[in-house]
Amino acid sequence: MGPNTTENPVQNGVPHQPGVYSEHEKRHRVFAIMAASSGNLVEWFDFYVYAFSALYFAGAFFPKSDPTVQLLNTAGVFAAGFLMRPIGGWLFGRIADKYGRKLSLLISVAMMCTGSLVIACLPTYAQIGAWAPFLLLVCRLFQGLSVGGEYGTTATYMSEVALKGQRGFFSSFQYVTLIGGQLLAVLVIVILENILSEADLRAWGWRIPFVCGAVAAVVALLLRRTLHETQTDAAKNNADAGTIGGLFRHHTPAFITVLGYTAGGSLIFYTFTTYMQKYLVNTVHLPIKTASYVMTAALFLYMCMQPLFGMLSDRIGRRNNMLLFGGLGALATVPILTALQHTTNPYVALMLIVIALAIVSFYTSISGIVKAEMFPPEVRALGVGLAYAVANAIFGGTAEYVALGLKAQGHESAFFWYVTVMMVVAFLFSLRLPRQAAYLHHDH
Repeated sequence: MGPNTTENPVQNGVPHQPGVYSEHEKRHRVFAIMAASSGNLVEWFDFYVYAFSALYFAGAFFPKSDPTVQLLNTAGVFAAGFLMRPIGGWLFGRIADKYGRKLSLLISVAMMCTGSLVIACLPTYAQIGAWAPFLLLVCRLFQGLSVGGEYGTTATYMSEVALKGQRGFFSSFQYVTLIGGQLLAVLVIVILENILSEADLRAWGWRIPFVCGAVAAVVALLLRRTLHETQTDAAKNNADAGTIGGLFRHHTPAFITVLGYTAGGSLIFYTFTTYMQKYLVNTVHLPIKTASYVMTAALFLYMCMQPLFGMLSDRIGRRNNMLLFGGLGALATVPILTALQHTTNPYVALMLIVIALAIVSFYTSISGIVKAEMFPPEVRALGVGLAYAVANAIFGGTAEYVALGLKAQGHESAFFWYVTVMMVVAFLFSLRLPRQAAYLHHDH
């Protein structure tokens, strides 16, 4: 029998003893984590490959502009994808809570596959005029809807199949694969930069990563078909299951808390991941290839940190992890970004970015579980997904746009302080976290 992580798990007709697992069940749960993670990796590869290849295809869709305006336009489309996330968080959260986690996970990865495939085949501005950027925007909105639903459902599923006492460790693999998706996106660009000329990359080479993403999504879809359902019939049939009314009637304080610390978490995450490549090129003035190498190394180290920080949370508690994140983020953001402005050494730049990402890891390693522990099963995917998506749309998706906009106006350092203020907000909201998980600790 597959892993059952509901309120009253049963194995072979015998109630499961909390924290006691057979070897068979342990293997089952680990495989379930891997299968869910694979889809997560593909979803985020597809979503981020846009950000990392934007330097090459911006001219194909926005040709009548200088490079900074082209990047602003592509960043605007990137941000628009985030605006669909709250709708995706609500839609897929409802599906996951009302009809099951598995169905929600299958639909989201299928949608991402479609979006990537269409982008790979899009005609350019020179071929169809204003329809080109319009269709690009439509594809990003479609993908934004998909990835908006992906986060909440994956976080919920992985928290429900994780072994008790190791939930922080196992849940950290959501960000291992999320960052892995970013890393693969950068890696594919680096490989293409070494195989193709810059002219070829701008002409047609940028399409290749989107094709790769669509093919990988099909594989993820097949893997996800093997997942076992973790939502009980009792939770599905609950009157509040997957409803906005049920969420806000009983869990508004939890929702606000998650929203509060996710705002800062999303902003600093996107500052030091997707935006950082452009920052290294436009502000630090590193060559494009060098910036790609630096970000590849930084993301790899960041990915490797996640299980370690997840294990730390199993020892010291999620609340302490979150307080360290908010406090250190508030103290270190301005010094790190300022130091980056004044360095020309790629190794120093790498070291500074890795220090920043280590601080972000206090949050990202437990991002899913710390949210899932705040909600009961009948509104868990909705609560996690919607709170994350709203905060992400407002603060994460606009990070690049705000940073580039302030730079264009000659006030780049104002962005550093904006991130710092949001870190203080994250710290204050983390103080609201319970010292012990309100939910999930009875689930096994």
